[in-house]
Amino acid sequence: MQIAIVGLAGCGKTTVFNTLTRGHAETGGYGGLQLNVGVVKVPDERLDRLAEVFKPRKIVHADVTYVDLPAPPASSEGRVGAEELPAEHLARLRDSDALIHVLRAWDSAAHPHPAGSVDPARDLENLDLEFILADLAMIDRRLERLRGSGRHGTPAEREANEREEAILSRLKPALEAGRPIRDEPLDDDEEKALRGYRFLTQKPVLVLLNVGEGELAGAPALADRIRSGYDHRHAMVDALSAKIEMELGELEPDEAAVFMEELGLTESALDRVIALSYRLVGLISFLTAGPDEVRAWPIPDGSNAVDAAGAIHSDLAKGFIRAETIAYEDLLSLGSMAEAKKHGKVRSEGKTYRVRDGDVVEILFSR
Repeated sequence: MQIAIVGLAGCGKTTVFNTLTRGHAETGGYGGLQLNVGVVKVPDERLDRLAEVFKPRKIVHADVTYVDLPAPPASSEGRVGAEELPAEHLARLRDSDALIHVLRAWDSAAHPHPAGSVDPARDLENLDLEFILADLAMIDRRLERLRGSGRHGTPAEREANEREEAILSRLKPALEAGRPIRDEPLDDDEEKALRGYRFLTQKPVLVLLNVGEGELAGAPALADRIRSGYDHRHAMVDALSAKIEMELGELEPDEAAVFMEELGLTESALDRVIALSYRLVGLISFLTAGPDEVRAWPIPDGSNAVDAAGAIHSDLAKGFIRAETIAYEDLLSLGSMAEAKKHGKVRSEGKTYRVRDGDVVEILFSR
C-alpha cells in the first residue's frame, strides 16, 4: 500500500513525512523537487499480545509506504500544474492508493505563508482544484480520441469505446462543477473501466491539519470545522502537530510522557494517523500466530477465506480446503489454541467465509 503526502508549498508536509517515517528528509525547501519515500509499520497491539502467548521468533507488522511529493505548480490558462511535475513524481502520485493532504494550520513570522495568510480551507480548495484540472485534462484528451479513432475497430471494440465514452462524459460535468470523481456513484464495471486512468480525485484522501504548539488546544474544533465543510466520500479529516510529534519521537518513552503531559496531550497523534492511513484504503488485518511468527496480513475489507489464503501464498489459495478461524479476543482470553478448541471457539470456514478484522486464521490446503 502506497500513500502520497501532498500539499501546497510551506505546509510542512515533509515534516509530516519525517514524523511518520522517523526519517530525516531535508525540510524548509518550500516546494522543492525532492521526492522522499519511507516504509512504516502499522501499529497493532494485538501482535504484541499474541506474541506473549506464542513466544514467536519474530513479529511482522503490516506496513505502509509513504511518498512525500513536491507541491504542484499552480495551473494557468492552457497549462495544468500537476501535469508539469517531473514524470517520476507524477507517476508516483497517480500510482498511490490514497492521498494525505497536509494543510498548514500554524502561523510563524519567521516563515510566513506563501499566500500571505494562514487559511486551511482555502488551501484545501486550491489543491483540490489542481487535481480536478489534471483529471479534466486527461478526460478531455481521452474523449477526443474516443470520438475520433474510437469509432473504428471491431464491433466489440466500438461497443467498449462507447461504454467508456459514456462514463467519461458523465464524470466531466461533475469535475467541471468542482466535485471529485470519488463522489460519483460507480458500479463495479465502471470502476474497472476507469482503473487504468488512476484519476487523482478518485483516490481516498486524509486531510491532515498541521498545527503548531500554540494551536494544539483548538485543533479538534478546527478539524470539526474543516470536516463539516468537506462533505466528500472516502475522505477523513484529522489534525496533528508534525513538529511536536517529531520531537516526541526523538525522546525516550519516559521523557516523551512528561513532555506530552506538559502539553496536555493524552496520546500521540502519530499512531492514529498511520492507522487512519490503513483504514483510508479499506484494509483490514487478519492474523496468523505460531512459534515461528506472529503476523498481520492486510486484505481489502470484504475479502473471503480464499483471498486471505492467497495473501499468504498463491499455493494456499489454489489448494484451499478450509480455514480454521478464531476471533483474536477469544484466543487471547483462553490463552492457547488447544484451550480454544476445547471450548469450541475455533471454527472451520469454507471458501466464501468473509474474513473479519482480527480473525486469527490457519489455512488448511492440499499440496
